[in-house]
Amino acid sequence: MTDLAKHIQGQEKLVPDFHEHLKVILLGTGSPRAVYGVAKPGVAVLAGSKVFLVDCGAGTVGQLLLAGIMPQRISDVLFTHHHSDHNSGFFDVFISSWRTHVVPGAVYENRTVPMQVYGPETTRDIIGKMEASFAFDVDLRINYNKSDLGGSRIEYHECNEGVVYDRDGIRITAFEVDHRPVYPAVAYKFEYNGQAAVISGDTLPVDNMVRYAQGADLLVHEAYNKEWLDALIAMYPEQATGLGNPAKYHTTTLQAAEIARQANVKHLLLTHHIPAPAKTPEAEAAYIRGMSEIYAGPITVGRDLIEVDLGASVSS
Repeated sequence: MTDLAKHIQGQEKLVPDFHEHLKVILLGTGSPRAVYGVAKPGVAVLAGSKVFLVDCGAGTVGQLLLAGIMPQRISDVLFTHHHSDHNSGFFDVFISSWRTHVVPGAVYENRTVPMQVYGPETTRDIIGKMEASFAFDVDLRINYNKSDLGGSRIEYHECNEGVVYDRDGIRITAFEVDHRPVYPAVAYKFEYNGQAAVISGDTLPVDNMVRYAQGADLLVHEAYNKEWLDALIAMYPEQATGLGNPAKYHTTTLQAAEIARQANVKHLLLTHHIPAPAKTPEAEAAYIRGMSEIYAGPITVGRDLIEVDLGASVSS
């Protein structure tokens, strides 16, 4: 067994099984465009003994592992909307969470309960088609690998506005945002142990965000840098349509700062960067230039795997 342990890859560092405070981990801070070193959107929210996954773009399972979260802990996935960069990793999350992982010295038990899938009113139709597409794989794992039948199921909860989860002191509320032509699209407010975190999804500035984020400890909001995007369009005018489209249904950095100011949030964390800033203090300072003149609180440019423990401080 000792020799075997030397040759089999395990999981070196895992997050604790229980979190007294809300913790938010950005799994991916990118957009539909492929960018080196930046994963597609996904957010893990840890509260008590639960791990919730908000959106799951391609590569989410790998990002969960890098964050120290075994996919077997995921039994609740919440979708903000159904652009591919927010849902294309679902199949992998579903299968990986359903499979037991065994290494010398540890057994990570499979998910034996149905996957709970939350999202706006299009969710059952869209994710249901995904579910149908991998039915062949699921049947094989049940009948050949003898995987647990309960974990092979998906239960859907569609809600554009209202409480979608309320148990064990954890309350999650969905509310509508504006990402048209993608409709409907929602954001989520997480409340636990006297703390609140809001995750915007993709959206234009909306009054609903100010309303639901009022006084929140953390606002995770998408943002693009308009000055940078305009400069790219000037450099590549033949790409103006593709480059300029984000301005039609996303929020600028300065608009995000104004939302945070109006909502009086304690901390603003930016994600879904367009264009993605280099991972240097200089680039990130340039990305958020002008924001601190609008919003006086702390502003963090999200990087993949950055963690915010609402009972502590930011780490990465």
